[in-house]
Amino acid sequence: MPTKQTNTNAEIVFTCSEASFYNTEIIAEEHSIVRVLSGELKVIQSNKTYVFGVGETYLFPRNRLATLIKSQKDGLPYKAIVVKLTQDVLRVFYEQKKIQVNLVSKTDCIIPLPKSLLLDSFFSSMLPYFDLDYKLPQELSQLKIQEAITVLRSINKDIDNVLSDFSEPHKINIVEFMEHNYMFNMPIEKFGYLTGRSLTTFKRDFKKAFNTTPQKWLTEKRLELARYQLIKKHRKPIDVFYEVGFENLSHFSFAFKKQFGQSPTELVSQKDNTSR
Repeated sequence: MPTKQTNTNAEIVFTCSEASFYNTEIIAEEHSIVRVLSGELKVIQSNKTYVFGVGETYLFPRNRLATLIKSQKDGLPYKAIVVKLTQDVLRVFYEQKKIQVNLVSKTDCIIPLPKSLLLDSFFSSMLPYFDLDYKLPQELSQLKIQEAITVLRSINKDIDNVLSDFSEPHKINIVEFMEHNYMFNMPIEKFGYLTGRSLTTFKRDFKKAFNTTPQKWLTEKRLELARYQLIKKHRKPIDVFYEVGFENLSHFSFAFKKQFGQSPTELVSQKDNTSR
């Protein structure tokens, strides 16, 4: 098995990748805090790439697209603790505390969290829970989530602007959004949701904007990006295909050859020969 997860409650997860290299796409419906325990995590977003190692922590805001690449490091598998800050718990927290927030800024990026003794203590307190031979009581799970919120607010003065935003995606510029996020291998329905549209409306608006279907446009854009990475960035096909939105190397190679008349490997070999 490539991965395993230990669930105490749905909101608190210990995850372990037993493979040396494991990829996944993510669009989280809840905010999540992730602490890397071993291995390495590469997070690729439309505008930035992050690499997290042992002891590093980040907050992944809800409704954000990213590619996650989990890999071994120093001979150890990727392991992490993931704590979901559910909308229900956050609403209760902000209502009980009567915290007034002015939503002056939003972020499309994940938020790396600074080194903190409070964070270290919080995650250290979580580890024994995964050795329990019974399910962690829901009340205790919610208390730990509230503790996580309190810790976040103490180390990041702007975090309320993210955590207290309970709005759903509104209708946004479809061209701008797709140009920034086409490399994420998400269902068309998800693209529609994130642009504030039903599937039918998304397809209609997409046709008006691009004069083609979403799937055809996505494939062509991903292949163009892959070709750029191979030629200009001198990368290998095996290091590119997943990051540009393809699920496996064989499908990528087939589509690439159909589009450009030669396989990615042939293109790289030709480029290497001409540069000698």
